[in-house]
Amino acid sequence: MCGIVGYIGKRQVLPILIKGLKRLEYRGYDSAGVAFFHQEEIKLQKSVGRIQELEKKLDYSLSSHIGIGHTRWATHGKVTIMNSHPHQIGKITIVHNGIIENYLTLKKELESKGYLFQTETDTEVACALIDWIKKNNSSLKMVDVLNEAMKKLKGSYAIVVMVQDEQDKLYVMKKESPLVIGIGKEEYFVASDFSAYLDDTKDYIILEDNEIGVTSMDNVSIYQNGILKDYVVKTLNEEVEIATKGEQEHYMMKEIKEQSQLIQKWNTLYFDQKEKLPDITSYQRIHIVACGTAYHAGLIGKYLLEKNTDFEVNVYVASEYRYQKNFLDKNTLVIAISQSGETADTLACVKMAKEKGATTLGIINVYNSSIARVVDFVIYTHAGCEVAVASTKAYTSQVYVLGLLALEYQSKKEKKNTYQELPVKINKLMEYDYSTIVKHLYQKKDIFYLGRNIDYVSMLEGSLKLKEITYIHSESFPAGELKHGPISLIEEDTPVIALITHEETAAKTISNIKEVKARGAYVVLIIEDGIVDSIDKNCYDEVIYLPKTDEYTCPILSIIPLQLIAYYTAKKKNLDIDKPRNLAKSVTVE
Repeated sequence: MCGIVGYIGKRQVLPILIKGLKRLEYRGYDSAGVAFFHQEEIKLQKSVGRIQELEKKLDYSLSSHIGIGHTRWATHGKVTIMNSHPHQIGKITIVHNGIIENYLTLKKELESKGYLFQTETDTEVACALIDWIKKNNSSLKMVDVLNEAMKKLKGSYAIVVMVQDEQDKLYVMKKESPLVIGIGKEEYFVASDFSAYLDDTKDYIILEDNEIGVTSMDNVSIYQNGILKDYVVKTLNEEVEIATKGEQEHYMMKEIKEQSQLIQKWNTLYFDQKEKLPDITSYQRIHIVACGTAYHAGLIGKYLLEKNTDFEVNVYVASEYRYQKNFLDKNTLVIAISQSGETADTLACVKMAKEKGATTLGIINVYNSSIARVVDFVIYTHAGCEVAVASTKAYTSQVYVLGLLALEYQSKKEKKNTYQELPVKINKLMEYDYSTIVKHLYQKKDIFYLGRNIDYVSMLEGSLKLKEITYIHSESFPAGELKHGPISLIEEDTPVIALITHEETAAKTISNIKEVKARGAYVVLIIEDGIVDSIDKNCYDEVIYLPKTDEYTCPILSIIPLQLIAYYTAKKKNLDIDKPRNLAKSVTVE
């Protein structure tokens, strides 16, 4: 993984490939490469690092009208030029997203047939397999060669193939990893995400699992099991923004600041009934499956739904859900939460739930993404394009939607004003001076987050944000668990960030804060204004007051200072905030 582009048409290919790769930079990557036909020869160029390094190596005077490109996020093998894509063996050149699970078995078989491998990747093995099938079955058409390869490959993959003998075609094959074909005027685009070519065309074909596509200069054909099949050309009618930073230094700050505007948009969509939510009252139990930040949003949803309904809600890490016993039937609603709609583990959970008779609902940001197409019902969060790897506005949108689902059991009219007041309250928190806090955090090795009940969940997300972009080790604990072990980690000047938004647990959390303060901790207290009559100033070093709100909007409001603390700390450390090391925006492998 992580980003695939391809082009065949009348225009020069290199500028189109590079533009497409840059559009996919937000997904996260550590190397990049392209392959293209020039004077009947497939030329490769690869580099480690950013796409700008690849551009320095390219000769734009070389004429070519067909090519493929890739941004790699290492899964098999170190970050090296040799391991980066495209890979070439014999007459076959490919780029690949996904994981070939049986690559070691295939590698041994191919080595016994005389193949010598130069890389540590599963992709090179897939390339060799296709080459071997083609060499040893000269009568087979290339579509049939790929069909035979699909029978042998286990795992997930989106693969684009160039063949030395066929300079007027691009081949694609897909299983459990996203791939689309864009249709232009006498030209075709291939990509793992249609945003790569959004300003070239809005017409596209979505490849389904086990399909093979062939694009030539004037045609597209789709095959399944070697048989030509019909396909549907979709048109993207929704307005999809092409990401820019605007006046901000980083996408992350732009996206944090957009949250207040987005809430105004969501208020119009949902409270004015322009978007209707599905009825979830007929189910006996709800399972929420998600990963990372979306999982934290799910935990917030559990709290709000259980407080306002009579049924049990459980939240599961998607990568664990399939491997445990789940009591799924027609009375179960499985809610899958994913910003990209391509999260591989979450998608696998949805498919399993449907097989067992459960109803599925997706809370998704990206239109027509894989999860959105598979679920029985989908709620789009309308958060717009989120580029920064560390999610901010997408998380807020997920919490917003889950809050509204819980509100279906209450009077929306009573809560409307609270939601409408949110943008002003968020902007107030944006104006707070976080510099003193950041000065105490940016050189630390360990930072701890404390909260009780729903505040603990918010702190899980705050801690994750800090880890993702500052590389500082941080952990979130339920405040009451301190005495059961974690307090042994507190030393002089250890940063502790505590959150209090509920009156019923405020006194107990303050007591826990005093315990860490007594052991020398540097305490940042985030507390809802007016929740207690007075606070002993000796129990904190810095205090941030949250404007008074209610239980539905409180998780949205309380995450703002946590996002900003993470952002400004990473900025103080002079780190690559939008593209943190080792992380990808869309995790399309299990």
